[in-house]
Amino acid sequence: MKDVIGYCGLNCEKCDAYIATINDDQPLREKTAKLWAELNNAPILPEHINCEGCRMNRVKTVFCDSLCGIRKCALNKGVSICGDCSELETCPTVGAILEHNLVALENLKGLNT
Repeated sequence: MKDVIGYCGLNCEKCDAYIATINDDQPLREKTAKLWAELNNAPILPEHINCEGCRMNRVKTVFCDSLCGIRKCALNKGVSICGDCSELETCPTVGAILEHNLVALENLKGLNT
């Protein structure tokens, strides 16, 4: 199972926060913070843009660490990814991502075998 696949099936390796952290890329942190602050109407600063993947026991963005409902649900249910959950196909929590991202669903189903 690839640790860089998030609980929701998204690939953390494609996330700008992950890329900025792994490459210690300050300009990308700044760009990402600005974009995320605008998208979320929240005070997101470059120093908040540090993440090594939501399923890793390492640094995470505040959102991934404590605000993501999908991560919280998976941790509460004790599943390693949403693909391990019997409610995957009908889950409203992860459904919003899976509805718009078929690759995430494929990742979850592929990891669940």
